[in-house]
Amino acid sequence: MHELPCRALINVIKEQNVMKKTITKIISLILVLCMAFPVMATAVAGNEVTRVSVTINGDTATSRGFCWYTDEKAGTDLQVAPVGTDLTKAEIISGIRYPSMEKYVHKAEAENLSPNTKYQYRVGDSEANVWSEIGYFTTSSKAEDEANFIVIADVQASNEENFQKASLVMKEAVKTMPDYEFVVNLGDFVNDCTNEEWDSYFRNFAFSNMNTTLVPVAGNHEGNLQWFKFNNMFNIGEAENSSVITGCYYSFDWGDAHFAVLNSNDMYPMSASQINWLKNDMNASDAQWKIILTHRALYSAGKNINKPDTIIMRNLLLPVIDELGIDIVFAGHDHMYFRSESVKDEKVQEYETVTEVWNGTETTFALNPDGTTHILPSTAGTKRYSVNEDAIPPILENAALARDTHDGGVFATVSLDSEHFVYNAYIVDDETQEKTLIDSYAIKKTEKTPANDGYVELPTDRNEETAKQHVNTFVVEIFKMIISYFKLLFSLI
Repeated sequence: MHELPCRALINVIKEQNVMKKTITKIISLILVLCMAFPVMATAVAGNEVTRVSVTINGDTATSRGFCWYTDEKAGTDLQVAPVGTDLTKAEIISGIRYPSMEKYVHKAEAENLSPNTKYQYRVGDSEANVWSEIGYFTTSSKAEDEANFIVIADVQASNEENFQKASLVMKEAVKTMPDYEFVVNLGDFVNDCTNEEWDSYFRNFAFSNMNTTLVPVAGNHEGNLQWFKFNNMFNIGEAENSSVITGCYYSFDWGDAHFAVLNSNDMYPMSASQINWLKNDMNASDAQWKIILTHRALYSAGKNINKPDTIIMRNLLLPVIDELGIDIVFAGHDHMYFRSESVKDEKVQEYETVTEVWNGTETTFALNPDGTTHILPSTAGTKRYSVNEDAIPPILENAALARDTHDGGVFATVSLDSEHFVYNAYIVDDETQEKTLIDSYAIKKTEKTPANDGYVELPTDRNEETAKQHVNTFVVEIFKMIISYFKLLFSLI
């Protein structure tokens, strides 16, 4: 009578045992996964994409260079697509990877882009499906002659707080010129060129660096005794035959302007190869505006203007700038604000002015000035210098404006077309974040600038010929520098 209930009881017990074993296996599997998860998380974190930038690399209408970092080895993949299309389905462009600063630097190039087009992009490891956030940039137009850009200099921070303060200046610049197409950074991105500083710079400036094209200039803090670090931080199409040990030099067109970016770490004095390249580069251009971007300033009233390296560069480069008919030189390094008058052969050039409404604003233009205007837009950072009243002559005599900026960081905006160049500089108050216009300058050209068709190119190879030219220049410039110091000494007596 009791056989069936007993068997049923036995079956229930067996089923419970099976369930217990199954539950035990499931729990064990969960524990194994939990133990493995930190390892997996570490692997993903090690491949996290950081320090993303998009830079000039060839034709600004059809190509860009991309650079980023990871802590561990990872794939080097890039996807680029016009805004409004599916980025995840874009072609995967593979680049190169190599070790740098105990991390891994990744570089890739996008080519055959369409002019005057807004693009979206992401970089990372397609196999691991680890990607950066989506960034944006806009290619230049071959048909239009306009350009709008922001200029900053010398962030040169060494801690998170000061990088954050400098980024507030850049954020105000973006608000002021929301249609900006690229950003010129005149060098000294960091102070000691450590991993911590570079991480902090890119973290705080990602809102801009990942949403525009960056035009980096090598500063002494990432060039002198920091071999290859500037070149390893950005993917730039450097000039042929140029050295990238202390930075790099390159050029590009945007609108009706031609820009030559110099490496002022390539000295004592600047190499014959770079000087010859600059002459070749500018003489070949028929752009209306010829602009030089450099770190060390040739015209400045800061503390560095009387130093031997600056005096040597002034003696060497100013005659070249006069010869090439350069319109504007933007520079950094001296952490104060300076704008020269239009100068040639170290003398102020007279010009007429004309006032007209341009882009809805009444603007006074210097009309066809014969000379070069040198601009040092102070610093976007917190390290600032006072005006050097003992600056070598004729620095202060040729100044349109020389002032310190101890109360805030500075940025500048530039808009240009085939006839007009309009520049404005603003200071952003440290405490209130209010911006104030501190300087304006505008030029109008009524005649087109031609290329020099009869020019014969100079050698740019680093060979025996340019080495001999460099040695001869070195001897001459050292002698000139000594004479300059004697003149300065007598002027102070």
